[in-house]
Amino acid sequence: MKERIKQILSRQPGDEVISVEGWIRTKRDSKNVCFLEINDGSTVKGLQAVVDKASFDNDNLLGEVTTGAAVRCTGRLVESQGQAQSVELALETLEIVGTCPVDYPLQKKRHTIEFLREIAYLRPRTNLIGAVMRVRSTLAYAIHNFFQEKGFVYVNTPLITTSDCEGAGETFQVTTLDLGKVPMSKDGGVDYSKDFFGKKASLTVSGQLEGESYALALKDIYTFGPTFRAENSNTTRHLAEFWMVEPEMAFCDLDLDAQVAESFLKYIFQYVLDKCPEEMAFFDSFVLKGNIDTLRHVIETPFARMTYTDAIKELEKVNDQFDFPVHWGSDIQTEHEKYLTEVVCKRPVIVTDYPKEIKAFYMKMNEDGRTVRGMDVLVPRLGEIIGGSEREADYDKLLGRINELGLDPDDYWWYLETRRFGSVPHSGFGLGFDRAVQYVTGVANIRDVIPFPRYVKSADF
Repeated sequence: MKERIKQILSRQPGDEVISVEGWIRTKRDSKNVCFLEINDGSTVKGLQAVVDKASFDNDNLLGEVTTGAAVRCTGRLVESQGQAQSVELALETLEIVGTCPVDYPLQKKRHTIEFLREIAYLRPRTNLIGAVMRVRSTLAYAIHNFFQEKGFVYVNTPLITTSDCEGAGETFQVTTLDLGKVPMSKDGGVDYSKDFFGKKASLTVSGQLEGESYALALKDIYTFGPTFRAENSNTTRHLAEFWMVEPEMAFCDLDLDAQVAESFLKYIFQYVLDKCPEEMAFFDSFVLKGNIDTLRHVIETPFARMTYTDAIKELEKVNDQFDFPVHWGSDIQTEHEKYLTEVVCKRPVIVTDYPKEIKAFYMKMNEDGRTVRGMDVLVPRLGEIIGGSEREADYDKLLGRINELGLDPDDYWWYLETRRFGSVPHSGFGLGFDRAVQYVTGVANIRDVIPFPRYVKSADF
């Protein structure tokens, strides 16, 4: 593999002739000297190449070099005369690999994040998006490391499914039917028997249900893949296509589930701080002040624990401060989650034992008959970052909840079957990977932490 600019910048000056490949970020020209900043996506800082025009005999070629052009350069590393870097390249040869016209959108000026979304195919060449994607890559690696080190099995769950895990109906339908001539059944509905799968199918909202079946054979598994939700939400936290991390653990109760979730977050945050110091310093300086301190606080502080009932009691004391006042039975909003983490507990909080009415059918019921063994992990500045639960392991109780919520048991027949053959207590949780990237980087909008965001009315690239 060829040496990247990130490694070159850490080298000492020397007589060895090296080769550098990348794209021109800036060009500064004078009568005797030309300065080219070259970046290959490996680092926030580019490598400065200095062209001594007295010894470089191809002014025409140098004139063709423009911002955005792809180049291959050779030369020797020398001590830099500037303060921005310790070494620079004394350029000897220059080859333009790919020309770039003067209307290249990313000229040397400050571009709004909204404008960059309009040119998503070019925005990874900016410092911000380049740094975000390097951190995203490192965070994904950290996630795999955490689970692999603990003996979890990585399972690829299907993207096309006939089961709606959340039962909310906000799914993207998958069909091969001719939408101009849809076959109809005798009762006036769509005849899905004529469709590719012989029944109604959609893109998955979660790999949890399939993951559970593998946990009941392999004990500890995790999924990490894309999920889809047709939710008409134009917020800074929602996407129609996003990535989920979902571990499932057999012989595991809610308490152990919460322990794993806490250690998991601390591990992946520390990993990014260790492996991406340059990018994290960049975010702390130019995106969100204090971002690194927030992450260190999460890493170094034991998470608080409280039940939903106790959380509501704390929130009701200051109900007049909220846009959405709470009561027992209401869902906890982001403003409430931030209050719990930043004011009440002053640290991350794991809230457990929610009312059954506001949680999914698969969560195990508590003995009080009112609450379920669900949990949300809340962190300062963001609120909920993980949601999980102990799953209902009893066939009759699970079937009862499915019927109680008006879901069709036939849609979950195979899931129910797993409770008949050696069922055990088991638990799991889900981390929205893109929200985790957003939290780690401090980037305000989730649309800017995924390469090509998909949201309402937007699937252009």
